[in-house]
Amino acid sequence: MKTKLTILLICGICINVFGQAKIVAQKFNSKIDISINNNLFTSYIFSQDEKYPFFFPVNGPSNASVTSMRNGNYPHHSSLFFGCDKVNGGNYWQEGLERGQIISLRADIIESGNDKVVIEDECIWRRPNANAPIKDLRKITITAPSKELFQIDFDIIMEMLMDVVIEKTNHSLFSGRMDADLAVINGGTMINANGEKGEKETFGKKSAWIDFYGKRGDKIEGMAIFQHPSNEWYPSPWFTRDYGFFSPTPMYWPSNDKETTLKKGQTIKLKYRVIVHSGDVISAKIAEQFEKYKAE
Repeated sequence: MKTKLTILLICGICINVFGQAKIVAQKFNSKIDISINNNLFTSYIFSQDEKYPFFFPVNGPSNASVTSMRNGNYPHHSSLFFGCDKVNGGNYWQEGLERGQIISLRADIIESGNDKVVIEDECIWRRPNANAPIKDLRKITITAPSKELFQIDFDIIMEMLMDVVIEKTNHSLFSGRMDADLAVINGGTMINANGEKGEKETFGKKSAWIDFYGKRGDKIEGMAIFQHPSNEWYPSPWFTRDYGFFSPTPMYWPSNDKETTLKKGQTIKLKYRVIVHSGDVISAKIAEQFEKYKAE
């Protein structure tokens, strides 16, 4: 007997009988839009006019972005991104393209149209009148485990093209800037795996994850960032701010309190999972979600 995948059309949204979301990626010049059940979830932006590739918006189940960008006080916070300051004298984090820039060489859609999207991007770290110190290959996998929880897996391999010295800096690696509505200063909650809350308790603390959420009207939604246990420097201490910034930042706490040194040819593999969710840390089962990630 032949079996077929039955598709139900519910309110104009295609969902298969097993509850899997349909996730589609479309490339438009220098960005890739990712939609979940016909609703925009996020865009991966890799324009050469930008400091680095980043995700914006990052829409929660309410269809409003849980992240913000181009903040007046901190214009170098571009939503959800990966970068680093003070790399061999260059700056691959803050504004000013002449100081350093992470350039996408190719951003390819590897898989789209079923229950996940997979994107690969190869990037070079460069600045004028200097040799590139780093190149990276990033794999981005987007899934939707439920209608209340969306997921971005960000896997990156960094290759040192020369000996690299990263001076002590709080501006390093994977980072998120929350929308002002969800910030602690506006009534939101930032909590780590140890149950510590807010900037005062989480700053500089090692933790596998941090969840950041707040009220949107009569609902609660937010975003968590996980560090995978296989990561170099795991678990990295976190640089946190109550105004809505959080990042596991090993370069601010180097072992010698001065710098991080990496050798030519050395590769660093880093994995992060972003959970965009409805509800608070308990109802979204963030701790349980991390245990699943930890086992992968």
